[in-house]
Amino acid sequence: MTTKLPTSASGGPADGSSGADGANGANGANGASGSNGANGANGQAPAHDALPAVDPRLLVREEGFAGYWSEFRRKLRSGELGSLPVVVGLIVIALVFQLRDSAFLGAENLSNLFVTAAGTGLIAVGIVFVLILGEIDLSVGSVSGLAAAVFAVLNINHGMAEWLALVLAILSGTLIGALHGFFFARIGVPAFVVTLAGLLGWNGLMLQVLGSNGTINLDDSGLVAGLTNHYFTDVSAAYGLATVAVAAFFLVSFRDSRRREAAGVPSRPLSEIVLRTVALAVPAYVVAWLFNQYKGLPLAVVIFLGVVVALDLVLRRTPYGRKVFALGGSVEAARRAGINVAAVRISVFALSGTMAAVGGMFLASQINAANQSSGAGSLLMNAIAAAVIGGTSLFGGRGKTWSALLGVLVIQSIASGMALLGIASAVQYMITGAVLLAAVVIDSVSRRTQRTAGRA
Repeated sequence: MTTKLPTSASGGPADGSSGADGANGANGANGASGSNGANGANGQAPAHDALPAVDPRLLVREEGFAGYWSEFRRKLRSGELGSLPVVVGLIVIALVFQLRDSAFLGAENLSNLFVTAAGTGLIAVGIVFVLILGEIDLSVGSVSGLAAAVFAVLNINHGMAEWLALVLAILSGTLIGALHGFFFARIGVPAFVVTLAGLLGWNGLMLQVLGSNGTINLDDSGLVAGLTNHYFTDVSAAYGLATVAVAAFFLVSFRDSRRREAAGVPSRPLSEIVLRTVALAVPAYVVAWLFNQYKGLPLAVVIFLGVVVALDLVLRRTPYGRKVFALGGSVEAARRAGINVAAVRISVFALSGTMAAVGGMFLASQINAANQSSGAGSLLMNAIAAAVIGGTSLFGGRGKTWSALLGVLVIQSIASGMALLGIASAVQYMITGAVLLAAVVIDSVSRRTQRTAGRA
């Protein structure tokens, strides 16, 4: 497959690289063959059809397996690792724990793993947006606990309708995040300091809201309880979700490829799209089968995946998402491009607070209560680690919501495997810390390699 560079109306390249040697000529095709403009003077046809420009990445794909292997090596040399390290890490973790205990990849354990990961993963999705800006939000743990406490007090103590209490609890996280963003974007207080103060202050407010009792039990048949306790028992639910996901991936990839081809830029051939779709379909249907071997498709997984996909579209397909990435790349350049820097920053922290509150609802659902330990412990570190381990850069400008999904699966897989083997939590912390350090090292080396290769 060959792809020609778009040409200008006069027959020269659209990028205007007519060449210094053809300054006197009118051909403008490549500037290399007309030091005195002979082609243009003699009325010869422009030479833009003679030498079609071909993207080397497309050429190697035409060579079969060897071509893909060459492309893979090129990406490694240039530091374009993508999600490869975390996917390999997940496979290694699964193999190690499965060899030690065959229950690790069992239906019950994997179902519980996905459900347990949803709360932390939702919080990590919000962290991804903040990290893309090149900032940090240390308050998400306390905000999630406060949101759970607000819901419990409104619904249980004051008898407010559960759906209304849930909405107000989530909005409280939105307002808190916007407040952090205001101090950061408008007042100029560093985000680290603002959110560190939030970590302490909102935790204190949570204890105040819960009162002297310190624990408020939720309705075990209510809306929030069902977030992690409800399962779609019909086998068609899990297989249907897998089918929708695979079909959507193929259609979006195919549409993007056709659009790029029509625009004259490098695009993936149909064979590669099919290969990628099959690579997604295999694990998707395997997981669906495992869900059906236990209780069915968990509602928590449906919501988590829905949020990841929706916010991924926001990041990659909307002007707002491009503005977020622009700020992560260079604040000054974004400002000169006319982007309202303060508004974007405030909105990102508001989103982070919202996702912290949503995650807090899932965490409260798991224990069916709001108590003084809500949002405490290792939740903050796990949420940040999930985003970073999944591939979001701590240096800003690079990341995706799928990072939260992959990263939290790594962390939860380690926790689940350790629990099955009866290993102390101290070892779990050390291993998780080592994985986080490895992720940051890979990110740093990748960025340096890309700069050396001229791709950063």
